[in-house]
Amino acid sequence: MASSATTPHSCATADAQPAPARRAHCAVCLRPARTCICAAVRRVHLERTQVLVLMHPEEAGHAKGTGRLLHLCLAESRLLVGDAFEQDALSSALFGPWCSRDERTPPRAALLYPQTPERPADIIDVAAPAGGAAPDRLRLVVLDATWRKSRQMLSAHPALQALPRLPLTQVPTSRYAIRKAHAAHQLSTLEATACAVSLIEPDAAPVNALQESMDAFVALHRPFWPHAASPRPTEP
Repeated sequence: MASSATTPHSCATADAQPAPARRAHCAVCLRPARTCICAAVRRVHLERTQVLVLMHPEEAGHAKGTGRLLHLCLAESRLLVGDAFEQDALSSALFGPWCSRDERTPPRAALLYPQTPERPADIIDVAAPAGGAAPDRLRLVVLDATWRKSRQMLSAHPALQALPRLPLTQVPTSRYAIRKAHAAHQLSTLEATACAVSLIEPDAAPVNALQESMDAFVALHRPFWPHAASPRPTEP
């Protein structure tokens, strides 16, 4: 009987143990407070370009991902997380108005993605029209995912397959020292978007600000990944 009496007491003691405290998170970047990236944000205004970031769910919680940082930097951006978007929701994000200016001059949607032999697409011309006419506005769609996951996202969405593409043919060496890349020309989401913006926007200031943001992001993370202490050199 004495032995039976001690059993519920032991269980009650175990149940009374306090639950582990949850880590505090930044309400802006959604990262743990210890690894908050808000100090790396550089606010950028783009004249011709809106950016739609389609983030794969695996990137949403990835400490080294740059998709959310890109979104925080760009005033003219939206971010959706998922790998299988509903057709109406995706269509609205691609072609619907984001602001009153869009109703007057709707932007053209284009996908930042290389040309693929198995699924070729039209290549968009981002050069400003000759003769002083107002340049077309673009809604640049960026897939924030690994190459394998981005191919899966593209394959799953006919609306993305139908978009004209903006491939990057000349890219600098990546400064993304904290995340493994298989080749020097493979860029982070933020770097790839900065390269695309440099082709679209007439002003160099936005690109410079995004590059500063990338450098600040890498600097914030170097203490957690010591192998990234030295940034990769840029090409001359």
